[in-house]
Amino acid sequence: MNRRKLITPVLLGHLVVCLVTPLLQAAPLSPKNVKVYTTAKDTNKRLTLTQESTFKPGKQATEGEISIFVNPNKRFQKVLGIGGAITDASAEVFAKLPADKQSEMLKAYYDKEVGIGYSLARTPIHSSDFGSGSHTYIEEGDKKLSTFNIEPDRKLRIPLIKRATAAAGGSLTLYASPWSAPAFMKSNNNMLQGGKLLPEYFDAWAQYFTKFIHAYEAEGMPIWGVTVQNEPMAVQRWESMIYTAEEERDFLKNHLGPTMEKAGLGDKKIVVWDHNRDLITNRANTIFDDPEAAKYAWGIGFHWYETWAGGESMHDNLALINESYPTKKLLFTEGTVEGFRADRYQYWPNAERYGHSMIKDFNAGTVGWTDWNILLDHNGGPNHVGNYCFSPIHADTRTGQLIYTPTYYYIGHFSKFVQPDAQRVSTSSSRSVLLATSFINTDDKMATIVMNQTDNKIDYHFYVGKQQTTLSIPARAMQTLVY
Repeated sequence: MNRRKLITPVLLGHLVVCLVTPLLQAAPLSPKNVKVYTTAKDTNKRLTLTQESTFKPGKQATEGEISIFVNPNKRFQKVLGIGGAITDASAEVFAKLPADKQSEMLKAYYDKEVGIGYSLARTPIHSSDFGSGSHTYIEEGDKKLSTFNIEPDRKLRIPLIKRATAAAGGSLTLYASPWSAPAFMKSNNNMLQGGKLLPEYFDAWAQYFTKFIHAYEAEGMPIWGVTVQNEPMAVQRWESMIYTAEEERDFLKNHLGPTMEKAGLGDKKIVVWDHNRDLITNRANTIFDDPEAAKYAWGIGFHWYETWAGGESMHDNLALINESYPTKKLLFTEGTVEGFRADRYQYWPNAERYGHSMIKDFNAGTVGWTDWNILLDHNGGPNHVGNYCFSPIHADTRTGQLIYTPTYYYIGHFSKFVQPDAQRVSTSSSRSVLLATSFINTDDKMATIVMNQTDNKIDYHFYVGKQQTTLSIPARAMQTLVY
């Protein structure tokens, strides 16, 4: 009697687990319907609900058909966030807008309902090229950093970060990147044109990072992390500074990492490289193979400027790093279309570059994606060395009007439907004419993003587990399928 009383609850519990667990696992495999949101060239479709379809039991796919297959049982990296950089240039342009247009822009980017729900932001540590001029947070020659003050940021940049955070619902994952140390700390005595950090300032420069983080957090802006150096292999006519792979490794393990730990900032994430995909594997191998350096590195950041000419970029390098160092994260830290021209606001290949990169980057294991400037003016600036570029939204400061480019909507196909902590799901296409990736959010809602880079409308079969439906994507279009 006693034995049966003891055994029965155990067996009952076991039966409950056996019955419930398969049901929980099977739920994502049986979607009932799908909503399709579309942005397409030569139409008025911009994140527009264009189709609703019901799933039915799937049939065997056949040769010649175009199909996309999603397997929710196979899940990969979790998403950190998607967003853009809040620079001095963006803040300067924002400050010139009428109040109603300021509110419109903030909602357009950061509101999860009426906007595209940005959740990630990058900002420079003192100045980059995007702003009206160069500045640091200390007086030139101040080796002890006794004059450190973020006052230059308080006028325009910090107010914009705070308003963006509020528009995002009170939380925005914010990280920071330096373009150059102060001139006196460098071999060329110039913030511009490259140059290297002088050894006698390794510790002072590491301390500069900690002062920046403490100062920003004292203003109520939590800093998620930092990158070691923006584009450490590019001598630019603007703020820039060079590290070889070995130099960055040694600065991280002997100076920046220990200094941040001692300052109580050991929980902040440190991202290495912050440059293009072409040399990224060499940087990863050099830093991550050194245990003393690797322990300080959360992951590796990258840009997209290496090879793009309307074709493939070097995503295989990302996949190799993901395979080689599975505990280290991949983060897209910057991308923009250079060579601004006002007659190309609506130039569709600019948006397609974003769509192509985002799908390929996420499919290679990337956890977060950060566009460059969130806002630029009608000249593609301000930029104090004339390096004018595009942004998803421009403002004509002569008229106070906002200009939405196709890029804004292409990014929105991800950021509006893929929330932080969403998990990438196995997705494949039977033909290369369609690119695709998928995510499952924490509320179990799924989003598959599909891109058609051809000049033809494409009908395709969409399989989720054992369920199937048939959909259509216009020429030169992006879709998000929500189910």
